[in-house]
Formats: sequence, structure tokens, C-alpha cells
Amino acid sequence: MDPDFVDYRALWREAEGLNPEEAIVYFEDQLAYVCRDAYVARNTRAAVILRVRQGGFEYVFDHYTSLETSGAIPYSATDESRLVVAYGRSAPRRRARDDYRLRGWVGPTEKAFGAGWDKGHYIAHSIGGAVDGVEANVFVQRRDLNRGWSSDGKRFRQMERYCFENPGILCFARPIYLDGTARPGWVQFGIIHPDSGPEVVTFDNR
Repeated sequence: MDPDFVDYRALWREAEGLNPEEAIVYFEDQLAYVCRDAYVARNTRAAVILRVRQGGFEYVFDHYTSLETSGAIPYSATDESRLVVAYGRSAPRRRARDDYRLRGWVGPTEKAFGAGWDKGHYIAHSIGGAVDGVEANVFVQRRDLNRGWSSDGKRFRQMERYCFENPGILCFARPIYLDGTARPGWVQFGIIHPDSGPEVVTFDNR
């Protein structure tokens, strides 16, 4: 079986017999563990898995570079710390975000990555995602996906808008990596509907 594969429907079925809210709580409690296990199975390098909560979302990430800092492993020019999964309940907000710290992240976007890329967020600011203080929520994202220009981008925006219009809905973002860097090849975005369970779409970020 593909080590990146996570059977979200099977996880939802484990909560069969619970009322809708209890089922969602069960799914939320287990999601970090199944995504961590899939991540560790996929990667041969060492990992330092941490969990940070900010607002209504929890960010599970691999703080790989802490091993380099401590001298436990040699420095790598390509391996980076990176997100494993981010999940939580949507908490819509309309105020403008503070992009000061984001603008300083690795410098000007086009200079660092090229014209086809943006600094995106796994969990959008509009639904409660962290901007300042949790760099694990920031990633190099295809511009047409981030800005809703492509068909995939429109779908991504549609799902984010649904979360904005339905406060308290459980949603998550899970990157799938091609190498040791923090730039994902794909991003899965999921919404957990109380009546029907997971709706998960995999978006190409190559």
C-alpha cells in the first residue's frame, strides 16, 4: 500500500454508532496519529514530531532542523522542517491579516521561487489559520492554485469558502512531499461533514 495513503473513510467508520458531534470529535482526536504514522512510514530520515495549537487549529510538524542545531545529525542543504498535518474547527474572521512576518519569510516570493509561486497557507487566515508565529502553516504554493485561477484553484477556494460560511466545521490540510524539502508535491484539503463524513480533495502543487 502507498505509505502516503490515509483512509479517511475508514477512520470515519470507526466512529460508527456515535452521534455526529461525537464522531467528529473522535475523527479529530485520531487524525494527528494516522497522519503522523503515514508521514513517518514515507520518510527514511529522522523526525522530531511536535504539536502546536494556535487559535482553533493544531499544527503537527516535523522539527527536523532541531536535530541539526543540536548536532545530532549533520547539516543538510535540502532537508527542512515541515508540516505533517494541520486541523481544527473553522473560526471565520474578516479583519485584514498582518503579513509583516510572512513578507519576511525567505524574502521576496518571485526572487526566491519564481513567478509561478506564492507564499500560501495550509489553513487560510480567513477561517482561523495562523499567520504570525506558526511558520509551519506557510508553504510554497502554486500561484494558480493559491489565487483560484485554475479549476483546482477554484475548488480549493470553494472549500475554504464553505469553511468560512460554516463556523465550527472540522477541516484539515495535509501535505504530501516528493523529497526532503518543505515544498509539497500535493496538498490534501478535507472537510468533515456531520452527516456524511470526510470530503477530501488532493491538489497538485508540482
